[in-house]
Amino acid sequence: MTTRTQSIRSLQIGMHWFPERAGGLDRMYYSLVGALPGAGVQVRGVVAGSPQVARDSGGAIHGFGPASRALPWRLIAARHALRREIERQRPDVISSHFALYTFPGLDVTRGIPQVSHFQGPWADESLVEGAATLSQRLKHYLEQTVYERSSRLIVLSAAFGQILTRRYGIDPERVRVVPGCVDVAQFDVPGTRADARLKLQLPQGRPIVLAVRRLVRRMGLEDLIDAVKLLKPKHGDVLLLIAGRGRLEGELQQRIADAGLEDNVKLLGFVPDAQLASLYRAATLSVVPTVALEGFGLITAESLAAGTPVLVTPVGGLPEAVAGLSPDLVLPSTGAAAIADGIGSALSGRLRLPDAAACRDYARSHFDNSVIARRVAAVYGEAIETANAVH
Repeated sequence: MTTRTQSIRSLQIGMHWFPERAGGLDRMYYSLVGALPGAGVQVRGVVAGSPQVARDSGGAIHGFGPASRALPWRLIAARHALRREIERQRPDVISSHFALYTFPGLDVTRGIPQVSHFQGPWADESLVEGAATLSQRLKHYLEQTVYERSSRLIVLSAAFGQILTRRYGIDPERVRVVPGCVDVAQFDVPGTRADARLKLQLPQGRPIVLAVRRLVRRMGLEDLIDAVKLLKPKHGDVLLLIAGRGRLEGELQQRIADAGLEDNVKLLGFVPDAQLASLYRAATLSVVPTVALEGFGLITAESLAAGTPVLVTPVGGLPEAVAGLSPDLVLPSTGAAAIADGIGSALSGRLRLPDAAACRDYARSHFDNSVIARRVAAVYGEAIETANAVH
C-alpha cells in the first residue's frame, strides 16, 4: 500500500454526541473525531443530537435531532443530514460507527469508499438484554447490509473480528484490528491514590475495587457483588464501588441488601468525567466482570491510563486489551468464585499487579488517541486506494 500524503476528507456517522449521551461507543467516537485531524484526516460528521453539537465541535459535527424522537423520524433525519453533508463537500471516505444511522443513506453514499467501525454485534447484544426475536432479526439485517457495503471494517479486537466474519459472513481480508482509544493525559491526573481519595472523600485505609459499567445483564455485575460476599470473611474491609446507570439498578441494590453488603458495595450512579479519572486513581484495582459480548472494554484503557491495574474476565477482546501488560490480569473464568479469587490474590499480594507507571506507559503506547488515530487513518487510506484501483 502506498502512503497518502494529502489529507483525507472523512464523513463520520456516529450514534450520539458524547457530552450529551454517555456510552462507550459515543466516547470513542468523540475521542476519535478529535484526534483524527492530527493524523491527517479532515473530519465532518452527523449524530443524533442537538444544535449544541455543532457549537461544541466548531461546526465539524452536526446533530440531526434528539435521540428521544421516534425511530422513523430519526432515520429520515439521518438520511437528510448525510445528503446535505455530501452535497456540501463530497468526502473521500464514509466512516460508519453505527449501522442504524448509516443504513437510510446507503443510496446517498453510493460510490464513496466506506469503512465500518464494528464496536459490537448490536442485534445480538439487544437479544441478550431481552429484545424480541423479530427486532433482533431486523437489526441483524440492517447491520449486514451496511457491513457488506464496506470495503474495510475496523474491529476492536481479534475476538470481535471472528464475530464479524462468522455472524455476518464478512471476508477476513477486509477486517482490520484497531483497539479503542482514550485520552491518556485526561486520565493521568496529578497526585497520589491518597490524594484522589481525599478529594472524593473516600476512606484511606480500605482496599477499593472499582467497576465502571452500564447496569445491564451482560456486564456480570451480579457475579461481582457475589464475589464480594465470598471475599468478606478474609477481606472484611473491602469496598466495591460500581459507577454507572442502567435498568438493573434496583435489582442490584436489592442483591446488595440481601447479602448484607451495604457497607461493602456502593452504587455510585453516573460519575461525570470531571471526577472519573480521580475515581480510577483512588481505586486499588478495577475489575471488568463481563459475561458476554465485550469487544474491547474501554474502561480497561481508562483505568490503566489512570495508573490503576485492572482484572478482566476471559470474554471477547478483554484478554487482548491487558495480556500484553501482564497475563495475570486475565481471570481464569467468569463467575463469582473466579472473580473473588482474583481480587483476593491481588489484595493479599499473591498476585503481583503492575505498578502505576507500567499501567500508564502501556496505555500511552497502545491506546492513546494519537496512536489509534494514525492506525485508523491508515485503514481509511486502504479503503480509498482499493476503490481507486477498482475504478
